[in-house]
Amino acid sequence: MKSKIMYLKNKSNGHNGLAWIGFVEFSKSGQTVYFDNKSLKKLKISGISGNYFDIETGEEYWVSGVKKNGQDRHPLGSGKIMLDKSSIEEYLKLVDFKTISEQKYTITEFSKTDKTRFDIKENAAIELRDESRQATFYDNNRRKLINSY
Repeated sequence: MKSKIMYLKNKSNGHNGLAWIGFVEFSKSGQTVYFDNKSLKKLKISGISGNYFDIETGEEYWVSGVKKNGQDRHPLGSGKIMLDKSSIEEYLKLVDFKTISEQKYTITEFSKTDKTRFDIKENAAIELRDESRQATFYDNNRRKLINSY
């Protein structure tokens, strides 16, 4: 699996959701991002404000590359960005500044992701609730969450 430094933001609280920068791993297909013991699946149809969703909770996330100028957060958003300790050196090579601002970032350590936990969930049989258009959208984008109810 390839790994890359990315910006990730939980969009369940709008622009003020939790945000992270650090190394993530991608699945072979590139459709799933693994980080901090989470598995984010690419939305087939863009959601309200995210491009990925957590396969366990259904929360939407925005996942993108980091910006060179360090302005990753939306201009209306607030809060510190959690920066993975193991990615600081590589992150500083990508951006236009040489030190990490304590006002803007909180240094943290990502948990290791157990991908087998997510493989079992993602490879479970699909159960369609009904044939309506809304159910099809739900099943296509969050089909594995049905098994959690």
